[in-house]
Amino acid sequence: MAAACASGQAVPETVAVQLLGVLWFVSVTTGPWGAAAAGGEETLKCEDLKVGQYICKDPKINDATQEPVNCTNYTAHVPCFPAPNITCKDFSGNETHFTGNEVGFLKPVSCRNVNGYSYKVAVALSLFLGWLGADRFYLGYPALGLLKFCTVGFCGIGSLIDFILISMQIVGPSDGSSYIIDYYGTRLTRLSITNETFRKTQLYP
Repeated sequence: MAAACASGQAVPETVAVQLLGVLWFVSVTTGPWGAAAAGGEETLKCEDLKVGQYICKDPKINDATQEPVNCTNYTAHVPCFPAPNITCKDFSGNETHFTGNEVGFLKPVSCRNVNGYSYKVAVALSLFLGWLGADRFYLGYPALGLLKFCTVGFCGIGSLIDFILISMQIVGPSDGSSYIIDYYGTRLTRLSITNETFRKTQLYP
C-alpha cells in the first residue's frame, strides 16, 4: 500500500518535470535567444550608425544660389561613408562590409528657397540709395519704394529703419524666398518654440 502511494506521487512529479522541460525548450527556441541563434543578430541600417562611426562629405554648393545642389523641398542629401570594418545595410538594403570608401547612406541636410535676391545687393541699395526707395523696389515692394522716393526716405528716418531691418534679415524679398548669402557666410537662423515643439529630456552625468 505504501509503495503504491509512493509510485502514485512520483508520476505527477515526473510529468511536471517533463512539462517544465518542454516549456523551457519552447521558450529558448522561439524567444530572443532562439531567434539570435537561428538567424543571427539583425544587421543595423547604415543610417542608424552612431556619430563617429561614419563621415559625411560637405554638400556641393551651387555658385549661383549658394545652396546645396539638388535642393528640393528645403532638403538636400550628402553621401556618408561608414568607417572601415563596419557592417551595415546600405541605402539599397544590401548588407555590406565597408572599407571606408563606399557610400553607406545619404544624409538629409536643410537648404533654403532662393529666387535671385542677393543680400549684399539689398544692403548696398539700402545704405546708399535707401532714401530713393531703391531697396524696396529691388525686394519687390513698389508701393513702399514709391512712397520713400516721394518723401525722401520719410525724411531719412524710414531709410535708417529699413537699413536696420534689411541688415538684420528681418525684411526679405516680397515673394517669401530667402536672400542669396554665401553658404558659409553670416546667415540668420530663427528658432521658435510652440506647443508642437519636441522637447528632449536633458541627461546629466
